Amino acid sequence: MREKILAYIEKNSRVELKDLAILLNADEAMIANEIADMEKEGVICGYHTLIDWDKTTAEKTTALIEVKVTPQRGLGFDKIAERIYNYPEVDCVYLISGGFDFMVIIEGETMREVAQFVSEKLSVQDSILSTSTHFILKKYKDHGTMMVHQAKEERMLITP
Repeated sequence: MREKILAYIEKNSRVELKDLAILLNADEAMIANEIADMEKEGVICGYHTLIDWDKTTAEKTTALIEVKVTPQRGLGFDKIAERIYNYPEVDCVYLISGGFDFMVIIEGETMREVAQFVSEKLSVQDSILSTSTHFILKKYKDHGTMMVHQAKEERMLITP
């Protein structure tokens, strides 16, 4: 039952308990208790709202930063990640496979602000060998949600 609850609220965290209970054919109190338990256990870590910042007047720049590191003795990947994720600018840190070790996602008001973070705070750390910054220019789909609306195909009617 937990996985069914999680699968549904991951896509729609605003669902009413009574509606979720009906969808899952379960008791509303049981659903509420299960969600409360998962929050206490840290299975459910938070609830977020997905915002299309391009439709607001706010300036937001999101960057994906690949980071290559050399773990030092007694300072493995977890400690390096901790140093990175403690910066308030950092939204996400992932240990990844491939040519880089971490993927860091940050948000700033401008590309310059993001670049300054990378050059003044991130790149200067002893264990960091290199970084590669990729700015998000347009979001088409984010967290499973379409961020662009497909235009309806309008064709002219041609008659013989």
